[in-house]
Amino acid sequence: MSNGAQGYGPVTQLLRRWTDGDDAALHSVVPMVYKELQRLAGRHLARERDGHTLQRTGLVHEVFLRMSKGSDMQWQSRAQFFGLASRLMRHILVDHARARLADKRGAGVQVLPLDEIEGVASEASPVDRLDVLALDRALQRLEQLDARQSEVIELRFFGGLSVEETATALDISPATVKREWACGRAWLLRELGGGTARPAGGAA
Repeated sequence: MSNGAQGYGPVTQLLRRWTDGDDAALHSVVPMVYKELQRLAGRHLARERDGHTLQRTGLVHEVFLRMSKGSDMQWQSRAQFFGLASRLMRHILVDHARARLADKRGAGVQVLPLDEIEGVASEASPVDRLDVLALDRALQRLEQLDARQSEVIELRFFGGLSVEETATALDISPATVKREWACGRAWLLRELGGGTARPAGGAA
């Protein structure tokens, strides 16, 4: 369903104005998406260690700070915006984890249950838990092998987007999202489990 003068909703229209050079447009977006970004930040932080120095509000503000430095993206949907916000949140938290490990000389690596990656874990998996930096490195390798699969994993697992929202954000079909999601998860299982990882496209 189309909204707005050009078939875009109000959030997307403001984002397109921001890309065109209207810096005030980004500030107008803030109250329209703030609650959803708080929820997204909570989803990310739920996987972090207790007592993390960043809280939801701080994470959201850091996202806006990074966004305010400029974007050349051609916005098409709200889902695309939240996908980018989720990616920025992950990068921010990874940066914090790296800095903390540098300070602690490797102590206290945060671990993430594999079964939180929907459909990735299995009883046969040799790995039950992994650290968030290992997951980040794996996603970077997946991006080099198959950028679209990496994007689908990013949006669905970290961003919490549905199949339909992910399809909209990436301008692909829901069937393609499901296929790439299944292949990307299978590749991550092999990569994080220490098995022999083939190119992502052959994971199915």
